[in-house]
Amino acid sequence: MDIKPNFEEIKRRFKNADLDEKIRIYTTTQGLTVEQFKELLRMFPIQHLDKLERAMA
Repeated sequence: MDIKPNFEEIKRRFKNADLDEKIRIYTTTQGLTVEQFKELLRMFPIQHLDKLERAMA
């Protein structure tokens, strides 16, 4: 049985999270669509994209 993540809840948590928590949410959340990941990425502080890239490597 596939359990779909509650994207609105994930988005709310992501928006209110500090940088480290944003990275944790982005790199550990499963089951989102490409479009949902893109939506989270648009809320990520662009000046810290290098930290996100390192976390995903």
